[in-house]
Amino acid sequence: MATAAEYVDKTIDTTGNPARFKLPSGFGLASLPFGFLIVFFIVPVVLLFVTSFFTARSFIIEPVWNLDNYARILSAAGFWQATWVGMKNGFYTATLSVILSFPVAYYLVYRTKSNVIMYLVLLSWFSSYLVRVYAWRTILGTNGVINSFLMGSGIINEPLEVILFSPFASVLTLIHIMLPFSLLILVASLRDVKQDYLDAARDLGATKIGVLVKVILPMTYKGIVGSFMFTFILAAGDYITPQLLGGRDGVTSGLLIANQFRSAGNWPLGSAMAFTLLATFVAVYVVFTLTLKVLKLAPGRRYHG
Repeated sequence: MATAAEYVDKTIDTTGNPARFKLPSGFGLASLPFGFLIVFFIVPVVLLFVTSFFTARSFIIEPVWNLDNYARILSAAGFWQATWVGMKNGFYTATLSVILSFPVAYYLVYRTKSNVIMYLVLLSWFSSYLVRVYAWRTILGTNGVINSFLMGSGIINEPLEVILFSPFASVLTLIHIMLPFSLLILVASLRDVKQDYLDAARDLGATKIGVLVKVILPMTYKGIVGSFMFTFILAAGDYITPQLLGGRDGVTSGLLIANQFRSAGNWPLGSAMAFTLLATFVAVYVVFTLTLKVLKLAPGRRYHG
């Protein structure tokens, strides 16, 4: 007859966990999030892609296979004009966000142990997206802070209406919204570049610019690409901010896609527009990565562990 100690030994594994309550590992650990991804992301995307080859009338989808939606998009000048507006917003927002956040990320990683600046940047997330948009609308308005200051200083006699309903207002607001995302990605990327690498480069005679170009930028290549593309896709696909602040030129492809789903009831055409926009994003990614490789800022692999 087994003693109590022997019984306990049989029910406890080598890690100290009860044998019948072993923690999942490997595929078992990833099965739940993987299944969630399949059910709530992969399956809807596949269904949306299939729907793009159908037709619709008065919110009723007819499963008739054809390429009419894509042919209609390719010949629609309005869609490509709206896409170009969104691409410009995304490019300016992503470029300026990366340029502005990179020095801040460098300072946070290598020059200070305090995270106060990080907290101040992330503090904007405590407010609603629409609140931030309307805040900038108030700041840039004819009676806003900027116009009031310029008129009070005697620099201008009349309010500048051009700074509100313009691409400038859209990009400025999008930068404010996307900057924290860009900063977090770059900080995580720079933390992988150890200080020893920078010291070794300086000991070998590299200048500050040389350390930046030959060490930091190539080693943070994936972080730069991720930061740029993440902010680019979010900004280029955004249609709320350009619609509220962009004026007559604020119509983007995101707004056209949304209208097909909620107003026109043409889900197949909206799906085709969405996948056409996705193909455009992929093309931008390819061009951006090739540009970095031409500039020799993309090593092709990580040199650090």
